[in-house]
Amino acid sequence: MQLNLSFDDPPLHPRLQPASLIFVRHPRARRYILRVLPDGTARVTIPRRGSRQEAEKFVNAQQRWIEQQRLRRLDLQARPAAPAPDPSLVLFRGEQIRIERFVDGGHSKVRFGDRALALKSATEDPRNTIVRHLRKVATQELPERLLALAAEHELKVTRVAIRDQRTRWGSCSSTGCISLNWRLVQMPDAVRDYVLLHELMHLREPNHSRRFWRHVATVCPDFQQSRRWLRTHESLLALRER
Repeated sequence: MQLNLSFDDPPLHPRLQPASLIFVRHPRARRYILRVLPDGTARVTIPRRGSRQEAEKFVNAQQRWIEQQRLRRLDLQARPAAPAPDPSLVLFRGEQIRIERFVDGGHSKVRFGDRALALKSATEDPRNTIVRHLRKVATQELPERLLALAAEHELKVTRVAIRDQRTRWGSCSSTGCISLNWRLVQMPDAVRDYVLLHELMHLREPNHSRRFWRHVATVCPDFQQSRRWLRTHESLLALRER
């Protein structure tokens, strides 16, 4: 069902029109889930034991977050198209690393910083090799770092998964399972840690309410700087196998 959404507070920006809201009931959902779709529509998933009335209260409490997301999409649409990234450069730990194909002892390889990685064939796109390497690094490093931060803040994580999400840096389930985008290893350490802490704070507050952001600010005081970095470098983190 789709309808215009009316909030108690005034909009954040005059460019924003009244939001459309879609309610979707999902039998396997365990909590209320709110997403802002590319067209600006707010989509709320109602868990199997939830109610429409509680869903409306949940969405109304998220007014500011919804409007921030919608305003961000307007800004992205108005932003000039970014130049195509240099295919010979790959972002790693916040730095642009040049990749170079070369032959060593008759074997095709690619140089990535101080590493020489073997290509599967002489015709393989070297970026595919880099992707596999970075995913391996992510699998080795991200769970360990996440669990260290969880222990520091006395939080329990039941499982850590490294995934290839196309639109998320991470997610946290109601059961304590945290999924992380392998591309976190491309970020500066401070930005990576912000994403990890962001997901960990969902163990305390499973939404994006003001209370949630207060938790984030407590454990990561400069989180706004990291969020700006993420917005600026979204296109650079689109690396995937071809």
